[in-house]
Amino acid sequence: MELISEYYMSILLFLSFITLIFIGFPVAWTMGGLAVLFTLIAMLSDTYLDTFFGVDWKFSSMVVYRLYGVMANWVLVALPMFIFMGIMMDKSGIAEDLMTDLAKLFGRMRGGLAIAVVFIGVLLAASTGIIGASVVLLTILGVPLMLKNNYSPDLACGVVCATGTLGILIPPSIMLVIMGDQVRISVGDLFMGAVFPGLMLGLLYTVFIITYAYLKPKVAPAPKNAKPVSLDIILRVFKSIIPPALLIIAVLGSIFMGIATPTEASGVGALGASILALIRGRLSLKDLKSVIRKTTHTTSYIFALFVGATMFALVLRGLGGDELIEGALKGLPYGPNGVVIVVLCIAFILGFFLDWIEITLILLPFLAPVMVDLGVDMVWFIVMFAVVLQTSFITPPVGFALFYMKGVAPQGITIQNIYRGIIPFVILQAVAVAIVFNFPQIVTWLPKVAYGP
Repeated sequence: MELISEYYMSILLFLSFITLIFIGFPVAWTMGGLAVLFTLIAMLSDTYLDTFFGVDWKFSSMVVYRLYGVMANWVLVALPMFIFMGIMMDKSGIAEDLMTDLAKLFGRMRGGLAIAVVFIGVLLAASTGIIGASVVLLTILGVPLMLKNNYSPDLACGVVCATGTLGILIPPSIMLVIMGDQVRISVGDLFMGAVFPGLMLGLLYTVFIITYAYLKPKVAPAPKNAKPVSLDIILRVFKSIIPPALLIIAVLGSIFMGIATPTEASGVGALGASILALIRGRLSLKDLKSVIRKTTHTTSYIFALFVGATMFALVLRGLGGDELIEGALKGLPYGPNGVVIVVLCIAFILGFFLDWIEITLILLPFLAPVMVDLGVDMVWFIVMFAVVLQTSFITPPVGFALFYMKGVAPQGITIQNIYRGIIPFVILQAVAVAIVFNFPQIVTWLPKVAYGP
């Protein structure tokens, strides 16, 4: 009976968290506050109701040692560095030049402008990884241009939202850094494993745009009076691509070749982005202060979530949440692959209501041991999990990319346009997960080639 009531308490704790998030309470304070509240409830229950939860102030004080472990973790130093790199790249103005030149290069074909947005989004993803910045920048640069050329508002919105979120998957990815820390596996392996799935998503988006524009020419017509592609345009595109490409090679190349750890490579990226901004005349003292301030705000937000999630996960574990999750998953009669599918479906559903970082910090540490016991390749599982969580940015009602876009979208773009436009891209992400699930080598090949079996 005590075990059952313990499980009830862990379920009530999680449901309370979801309820308070819907009401609008800040996530970090909600997680930390619920941890304190349920510790108090458990103590009073043990004292007056003759239960035995074992969750008291002495148990909860272990959070101090856990937080020390978080703050002393060398891997997490990469977070502020990659955030700084992304914001500095946004300041450098490289994306604006790329949009102008790629629009000329792809301008004569149906869907060409949307393809240009995908191309820029992939490049931004590999050089910034900051979702808010990517979505806002692509909205400002791409949506007015597509609307001006009579593109469907739904397609324009869908392309920008989906492409802008690739930065959370394509390395250097902040999400993969946090996931690697939570499940204690190599961030470098995760970066390598995510390269092909991320590029595959970009390819799926491109194929969809070309096919859709061919079947329905009115949704993405070729611009009228577009200039023919010349050598000068090609050279300008090449010149625009070189700076971010060099930065990507410096960061990811140093990791993949074993020259630097992801943490060390993040410092290289931060320095490289600063040099690019300086060369382009975009690095004044005012700009530097602005970038540092934004980096501090974003990093503080993430680490506040770390503190709240650490407290929440400790109390949830003390109330038997880990045993409940492990027992429920191992009791499924589907085998390892069936359990993986169930977990991915749960993550997808939770993505409608929770941000990826809450799912990562709260659930992933409980799921990882189960996957290890079942013999699941963890790099493969984490990359699929990351692709699924990417949809949390573009699925209503909590998809942050949708609101980033709505905040800066041109007049006339409605939330209905954004919701309708994103549907095919959510389906494409489900297709990508299915492909990776059936062909694990897409994820596992590159890490094995780099480091051996």
